[in-house]
Amino acid sequence: MKQENAKKDLTRRSFIKGAALGAGAVAAAGIGIGGTKDVPAALPPKKWDKEANVVVVGYGDAGATAAITAHDLGNEVILLEKAPEAKAGGNSRVCMQIWYCPDSVDGAVTYQKAMNEAYAVPDDIVHAWAEEMVKNTDFLKSLGGAITELTRTPEMDHAEFPDLPGSKSTRQFFIGPGWGNARVYELLKSNVTKRSGIKVLYETPAKELVQDCKTEVILGVKCDQNGKTIFVKAKKAVILTSGGFENNQEMVRDYLTNLPYCYPLGSPYNTGDGIKMAQAVGADLWHMMNVSGPNLYFKRPDADNAIFTFFAAHNYLYIGADGTRFMDETFRPRHGKIPMNGRWVPTPAPVPIYCIFDETVRTAGPLYSMNRMGWAGVVDKFTWSKDNRDEIAKGWIIKADTINELAGKLQLSPSELEKTVTTYNGYCQTGSDPQWGRNPKTLKPVANPPYYAIQLSPAFINTQGGPRRNAKGQILSVDGSVIPRLYSAGELGSVYSYRYQGGGNIGECMALGRIAARNAVAEKPWKE
Repeated sequence: MKQENAKKDLTRRSFIKGAALGAGAVAAAGIGIGGTKDVPAALPPKKWDKEANVVVVGYGDAGATAAITAHDLGNEVILLEKAPEAKAGGNSRVCMQIWYCPDSVDGAVTYQKAMNEAYAVPDDIVHAWAEEMVKNTDFLKSLGGAITELTRTPEMDHAEFPDLPGSKSTRQFFIGPGWGNARVYELLKSNVTKRSGIKVLYETPAKELVQDCKTEVILGVKCDQNGKTIFVKAKKAVILTSGGFENNQEMVRDYLTNLPYCYPLGSPYNTGDGIKMAQAVGADLWHMMNVSGPNLYFKRPDADNAIFTFFAAHNYLYIGADGTRFMDETFRPRHGKIPMNGRWVPTPAPVPIYCIFDETVRTAGPLYSMNRMGWAGVVDKFTWSKDNRDEIAKGWIIKADTINELAGKLQLSPSELEKTVTTYNGYCQTGSDPQWGRNPKTLKPVANPPYYAIQLSPAFINTQGGPRRNAKGQILSVDGSVIPRLYSAGELGSVYSYRYQGGGNIGECMALGRIAARNAVAEKPWKE
């Protein structure tokens, strides 16, 4: 009887999995909403090229933590990384390097549920996440990190949403001196390097998961290495930690339906590979529309990335596609969310968007000077001229003697743009912005010619969606069952379903990296 039920269950799961793959194929043909091309699971090879107890796909904070944890529990680990070593590290390497470590499990659970709003995450997952998040700082101390707690000030509260219940449990930490500069990633990387039982394979992108077609067990990974296909056997489990789809514009359009385009501030290697591989073995997806963003920044014409863009003076305004203002330009979105009509909603992005400013802003300082975080600063060592003249010469900043001339260069209605700037300057005179409620202290006129425009694009730090996971870090199929021997951690299917707390992704990378690794190594090695 048990055997018969098992066969029925296998048949049911195989049918659902097949339906999911069929839907993916339809979407790839332009008929569905998934937008990812069908990536089939690979069949087991006649001979494996490499093997380890645990195979980790993706070398950021989540991958490093999972590899360290699995190794320290007595297991050999192979860590697969798509990028060359000089550009490895994913978003983990180029973020602020501040991690969220709550001081109370109950407080963290309460705060997280409040941030999720209507996008609820199962209680057991939230509790497992919280119970591990509180251990993050001790984990980094055990690896040799010199830890400093971020100072709480009226301007900088640890909690991103201090009005929510449970927010007082929030704490943020960094490895001194100062934040940024890849400090957390470098600490984790140094610990990976000194563990001889962890083998890192750079420039070895995972292409497909290898799956037993009868049992649906994940057996390993099919990879590309120097143009050659290799098969890497995972005797216990595979852990996917390959990040999100920030640099895949097709997936951006398909999943982030309010954004026709959005550009990464982080790794250009994050193209949704792990999501596609998980889908191919029947994984369910969640939180695909939630991102840590968008914010409005400048897209580099010479690269795939956007850069953090700041204005040292307040003599500027934003305009949308019709030449009118659409938000309080000086409000700093809380990881892409702004308050509107009693709710926190994604930052509006009526593209194309331009920042209009005058000579006061141009001479106040460079529009970009962030070299401690972001791919441009940390990896590419990108620089910007101090007076913005080089960028004007390149055509990145558009210059005109009058607002009417500027409108013509932007292919906007001169009368509409003139009206927008005149109205805004009137608000500056009265000290009140009845349209968008901008802080009176920031109401400075755009009235000192020449005038300038720089195009701003929606940009994000990372996506949060991906394969659905359970409290053990196991990836789930579309029918809710566990896909055997397949785990995940980090932003690939993150627990953050709507609002987001700063430092939360680094925190989750470490917390879920440890959870996934502990459960993965508890699996018994499979036999051929």
